[in-house]
Amino acid sequence: MLSFIWRQLRGRAGRSLALLAGVLVATTGFVVLTGATTTSRLDVTGTVERNTRAAYDILVRPKGTRTPLEAERGLVRPNYLSGLYGGIATAQYEQVKAVAGVEVAAPIAMIGYSTSAVPMPIDLTRAVDRSLDRQVIRVEPTYVAERGLSTARGKPRYVYVTKLPLIHPILDADTQNSARYTDGRTYSWADACGPVSREVQPDGSSRPICDPQRGDLLGNRGSMSERDNWQVTSVRLLPDGRFEAENGVLARDGDAPTATADRLTLTERLTVPFLLAAVDPDAEQRLVGLTDSVVDGRPLRAEDTVTDTRLGGLVNRSVPVLTTNRPYLDGALRANFVRLPDARPAGLPGGELEERLRRGTGTPAGAVQLDLAESYRAGLAEGLGDGSRCCFGQLQIITQPGAVEYERRPDGTLRAADVPPADPAVFGDQREFNPLPRPWLTEDSGSRPLRRLALSIGDNNRHWDAVGVFDPEKLTGFSDLGKVPLETYEPPRADGADDRSRAALGGAPLEPSGNPAGYLSAPPLLLTNLASVPKLLEGGAGPQVKAPISAIRVRVADIDGYSERSAERVRLVAEQIARETGLDVDITLGSSPAPQTVELPAGSFGRPALRLTENWSALGVASVITQAVDRKSVALFLLVLVVCVLFLGNAVSAAVRDRRSELAVLACLGWSSRRIGALILGEVGALGLAAGLLSLGLAFPLGAALGIDVGWRHAALAVPVALLLALVAGSAPALRAARAHPAAALRPPVAPARWVRRPRTLPGLALVNLVRTPGRTLLGAGALGIGVAALTLVTAAAYAFRGAIVGSLLGDTVSLSVRGADTTAAVATVLLGATAVADVLYLNIRDRAAELATLRAVGWTDAALGRLIGYEGLALGLLGALSGAALGLAGAAWLVGDLPTTLVLVAALVAATGVLVTCVAALVPAALLRRIPTARLLAEE
Repeated sequence: MLSFIWRQLRGRAGRSLALLAGVLVATTGFVVLTGATTTSRLDVTGTVERNTRAAYDILVRPKGTRTPLEAERGLVRPNYLSGLYGGIATAQYEQVKAVAGVEVAAPIAMIGYSTSAVPMPIDLTRAVDRSLDRQVIRVEPTYVAERGLSTARGKPRYVYVTKLPLIHPILDADTQNSARYTDGRTYSWADACGPVSREVQPDGSSRPICDPQRGDLLGNRGSMSERDNWQVTSVRLLPDGRFEAENGVLARDGDAPTATADRLTLTERLTVPFLLAAVDPDAEQRLVGLTDSVVDGRPLRAEDTVTDTRLGGLVNRSVPVLTTNRPYLDGALRANFVRLPDARPAGLPGGELEERLRRGTGTPAGAVQLDLAESYRAGLAEGLGDGSRCCFGQLQIITQPGAVEYERRPDGTLRAADVPPADPAVFGDQREFNPLPRPWLTEDSGSRPLRRLALSIGDNNRHWDAVGVFDPEKLTGFSDLGKVPLETYEPPRADGADDRSRAALGGAPLEPSGNPAGYLSAPPLLLTNLASVPKLLEGGAGPQVKAPISAIRVRVADIDGYSERSAERVRLVAEQIARETGLDVDITLGSSPAPQTVELPAGSFGRPALRLTENWSALGVASVITQAVDRKSVALFLLVLVVCVLFLGNAVSAAVRDRRSELAVLACLGWSSRRIGALILGEVGALGLAAGLLSLGLAFPLGAALGIDVGWRHAALAVPVALLLALVAGSAPALRAARAHPAAALRPPVAPARWVRRPRTLPGLALVNLVRTPGRTLLGAGALGIGVAALTLVTAAAYAFRGAIVGSLLGDTVSLSVRGADTTAAVATVLLGATAVADVLYLNIRDRAAELATLRAVGWTDAALGRLIGYEGLALGLLGALSGAALGLAGAAWLVGDLPTTLVLVAALVAATGVLVTCVAALVPAALLRRIPTARLLAEE
C-alpha cells in the first residue's frame, strides 16, 4: 500500500503539489495566526499586570456607604471620601489589621474643612506718583476662581501716601478716651475716629486719618461685600524714596512702633479652606511613602499630641499637622489701582471721608494679579522658616460637605445637583470666636450640602500648627491606568467634554475652586495623626466621635499587579474582612480610571454651565478585560481552525473528484471500500506530514515578517497539526470515495438541479449553477463566513475594550495591543475564505468546461461568460458574508454582553468588505474562461 501511495503521488506530481500547497497554506496559516492570537493574549495580560498596581487592593468603608452608581455600574467618584466623615470604630480597625494576609491597613479619618488665611502681598510701588505731596491709591480687588469664570468684586481699600510726617498710636496706650502716640504726646480721640494714625501739618498741628469700620469686626456676619473692612492705610513717602508706616503695615520690625521699606506693599489676606484628615503616619509611610515626601520641617509622628496653653480664661488648643506645599486650589486676586491726587483724608469724619473716596475720580495707576497657590507657598516658606511651626489656619469652626447627588440622563451623562449657598451660620456668627471670614466663593451655588461639625466652642481656641511640609508629587507613584479614585492626595481635575466647555476653560482642566460646597473637592492636604482625633473632637456630638475612621485602605501581602492568583488571594482576604467586621468591602485591585461625562450647572458668580469629562474609577476592570481576552482568544482559535479545515477540505475534495474514473476502475478490479478509503487517507496523510515539516521552517520567517512572535514549541505544532488537518479534511472525501458505486464514474461531475425552475436571467443561471454543487458551495461560503465572523469579532473586541464593557483608560490601552495581532489574524482568515471561494469557482469552471464550451459555441461571448462567473462569485460572497456577519454579531453579543448599534454597522461594513474581496477573487477564475479549448471539449462531448 505504501509503495502504491508513493507511485500515485509521484505519478500525479501536479495534483500532489497542488494538494501539498493547500495543506502547507492551511497549516502555516494556522500556526502563524494562532501564534498571533497567543501573542495578543500575552500582550494584554502583561499590560494588565503592569498597569493595575495601585496603592491598595481593598477599600473598607462604613456599612451602607455605597452609592447607587457603585452598586449598578461599579463606578466610584474621585475623592469621594471628602463627603464621608467617620463610621468605622477603632475596634473594627484592629480587626482588619488582624486578618491574615493583610500587609498594610491604613486608616483615614476625615475631619472637615479648616479656614486658613493666605497672605497675598500687593505691590503698590509703581502706582505712587512721587512728585505729589499727598495722594490716595484706591485698590479695587476682584476675586477670581475656576479658570477666571467665577469672579466677585471686593470692597476697595485705600492707601494714603503723604510726604508729611505721620505719628501712630502706641499699642500699650490707654484707649478709653485718649492714646499716647509716637511723638510722645497724648491725643484725645473720643470725638474723632479712634486710635488711628495722625498727619502732622506744616503748622505743627496734627489731624487724624480716619479708619472707619463697617459690619462685624470679626468678619463673621453679612455678605461678602459687607464683611470686608473699609479702611485707609497711611504711609509716609520719605525724602530718600523709602516708605514709612505703622509697624505691621509694611513689614515686621520687632517691637518698634514704625517700620520702613523700599517698596510699598499692602497685604490682602484671602480666606481659603483646607481639608483636614487624620492618618496613621507609620501605615501611611508603608502605603505611599508619606514620611519620604516631607520637604521641610519634620515628618508627622504617631506620638504627636494636641497641646493646650491657657491664656487667662482662654485655652489655646494646638493640633499638630503635616501641611502640603501644593494647595491644589484654582484661585487668584486681581487688583486695579486708581490714583486720587486730590483726596485729603486727614481731618475728615469717617462717613464723609468714605463718601468722598468712593466718588472720587482719578487716573488708572496699574494692576496686578496674584496666584493663590504661589502666595500660599511664599507664606508657608516664611512661616516655617525655622522648620518648626506655622500658623495659617483655624480649627475653631469646621465644615463638612456632603456627597454630590446625580441625575442620570438617557445618554449616560450625569448631571450634578445644584445646591443653594450654605447658611452663613455654618461658618460661625458674631457670638463665636472665629477671626477669619468665610471663603468668598461659599456665597456661590454649589453641588454639595454643607454642614458644621458639632463641636463645643466654649473657651477653647483651636488652630493647627505645621510640624512639617510634604510634597504630594513625591509620594509613591502608580500607573495612570490603575489609579483608584482615592489615592488620598491626588488632585481631582475635569476637562471640557465639548468645544464650548473647552473654550470657556481656555483648554485647561477645571480644578477645585476653594468652595467646600463646590463640585470638585481638593484632597485632604492637612494631615494629623489618629492620636489627636479624640482631643480634637472633644466636646462634640454625633457618631463621628465614637467611630471617627472614614475608610481603611488595605494592601494584601504578596500581590504585585493583577493575575488570577492575585485576584483570588485578594478576594479571600476581602471576604474575611467583611465577615468579621460587617463593613462594606470593595476590591480595588484591577481598577482603572473610567472617563464619565458630567454636566455642571451654571454658578451665580459668572461661571457658565459646563460639560466635563471626569475620570472616575471602574472597579474590577482587569478581571473583565482578561475574561474578555480569553473568550476572544478561544473564539479566534476555533475560527482559524475551522477556516483552515474548510479550505483544506475543499482542496482534498477537488483532488478526489479529479480521480473519479481511477477510483471507479479500482473498485471494478475488486478493491474494497476500506482499501480505497485508506488509499485516499494515506496520500493525504503523506502530503500533510510533508507540509507540516515545510511549515515548521516557514513559520519563523513569516511570523517575523508580520511582527508575530512564533516560539519553538508553537512552531513544532506544525507537524501534528498538518497531519491532523489533512486527515480530518480528507476523511469526508475518502468516505465518499469508498462508498461510491463504480457507475458513478459515468455520471457527469456536475448534476442538474431538477427542483429548480429554468432560469431566465443571468443572475438566476448563476444561482442554479451554485445549487448544482451544494457541498462545494457551502464549503466556499462557509470559509468566507468564518473569516468575516472572525473580523467582526475582533472589531467587537476592540469596541468592548474602548468602552462598551470597560470604558476605562486601561481598556483603551489594551485595545491598542489587541488590534494589531488580532486584526492580522482576522484579515488573513478573510483572505483564506476568499481564496476558498475562488477555488470553488475554479472547480466549477473546470467541471463544467464542456457546458461553457457549448455556450460559447452557440454564441455566448467571453464577457457574458465572465459576468456569469462574476454573479456566481457575488452570490457566494453574499451568502458567506451575511452568514459570517450574523455569526460575528452573535459572538460580539457574547463578548460584549450587549449588541450596540455601532457594532451592527461595523458588521455590515465588514460583510461588504468580504463581498468586495470575493468579487475581486472571482476575477482570477473568470480570466481562465479564455483558456477553455472549445473545439476539443465539443469533440469529446
